[in-house]
Amino acid sequence: MTASIRTSRSVLVLAASLLLAACSLAPGTPTPAAPLASGWKSVAPQGWVSTAEHQRWQEGRWWALFGDAGLDALMPRVDIGNQNLALAVAQVAQAEALLRQAQAQLWPDLGAQLNAGRSGRPARGSASLGLTASWAPDLWGRLGDAARAQGANVQASQANLAAARLAAQASLAQAYFGLREADAETGLLDEIIAGYERALAITEHNYQVGIAARTDVLQAQSTLEGARSTRVGLQRNRDTLEHAIALLVGEPPAQFSLAPAGWIDAVPTVPPELPSELLLRRPDVAAAERAVVAANAGIGVARAAWFPSLNLSAGVGGAADNLARLASVPTLTWSLGAALAQAIFDAGARDAAIDQAIAAHQAATASYRQRALGALGEVEDQLTALQALAAQLEHTRAAAVAAAGAEQRMLNSYRAGISGYTEVVSAQASALAARRSVMQLQLQRQQAAIALIQALGGGWQASWSGAEGAIATSSSS
Repeated sequence: MTASIRTSRSVLVLAASLLLAACSLAPGTPTPAAPLASGWKSVAPQGWVSTAEHQRWQEGRWWALFGDAGLDALMPRVDIGNQNLALAVAQVAQAEALLRQAQAQLWPDLGAQLNAGRSGRPARGSASLGLTASWAPDLWGRLGDAARAQGANVQASQANLAAARLAAQASLAQAYFGLREADAETGLLDEIIAGYERALAITEHNYQVGIAARTDVLQAQSTLEGARSTRVGLQRNRDTLEHAIALLVGEPPAQFSLAPAGWIDAVPTVPPELPSELLLRRPDVAAAERAVVAANAGIGVARAAWFPSLNLSAGVGGAADNLARLASVPTLTWSLGAALAQAIFDAGARDAAIDQAIAAHQAATASYRQRALGALGEVEDQLTALQALAAQLEHTRAAAVAAAGAEQRMLNSYRAGISGYTEVVSAQASALAARRSVMQLQLQRQQAAIALIQALGGGWQASWSGAEGAIATSSSS
């Protein structure tokens, strides 16, 4: 009868513990509001060009918007060979394993021990069996908050992985288009060098027949050698970009090469999301927000240390001279127990732990808000850059047309004996510089578009948006 009463009481204690296990001492609002505006200061691009392009963006295949088959072929190799991504993948797996460890703390521990042997003269057998169970109910949410904190850390590591992938993809696209622009500039210089070689040959002939000065020959030689030197510099730049691409796809530079090919200098239209949506689109901002959630749960863990801990235990076991007798019920004994523990004096250690947890939450909050502000600034910077570069390109193209016309007129004037070769050299230098500037500005527009895509998150979106981890925002005009 007594054993029955004790068992009933133990069951009641267990039920009460289960009811209290959902308790949490963490603050109720884990994520602070981020300072946001209702729109962008710069004029944002309007609309998508096609439904297919919008679909590529939603799928995270933003590089397909540029329509370059060579870039499309390279991009999947980033996921396969890039070691920074491999590191981020391993960090996600590590965080997930730590989460499983934290969740395991919420469950009872079970143990078993079985011994059998013979000893003495005459030999006598012995056998023993023991089964134990113990459980520390999460009365004040310490274990639950710890698991929630680690769950947020898992989400942060997933966002960091997405950020690392986006950074590697953007770096690859930047290097690829830089290489293709170098190919285009090299092709232009090859044409210019061929023209300079013809001009030098004509000038040398004119000098030999006495209708040109020696200085004209020297100027023609100087112009030609300067163009050749520029071409060598372009080749060096191309080689450096090719090496960078090799590293991004995880290959030794000596085993990687890209043959010269045409440059597709298109710049896609990528209308940005609203500022409030950006917080769930940027992996680094989402990771910072998850760090706030984890720090908030850490406050609950620290507060729970002020309350007593309960440990429930149970055991069954017995001993006999052989295993057959050990299985009989009369040889078995059992026990149930409960222990309540509370720290009385710790010289302020628990208060200090709570203060540290609160300070960690404040630090994570400041980091999150700064990261959000930085993200907004990066979008504004690239929107401004795209607008300015488009205007610059229009003026530079007009300048290139005018410079080409001036070059041709100077050549005609020199051949007619009206102008000196110095004017021809000056006009040629201006025309070449203008044509190269057009290419370089177009490359800068592509790079600004890539930077804008990266600033917008590349089509990524937090999987926890709209759920427990919804990010708070505050709008201001």
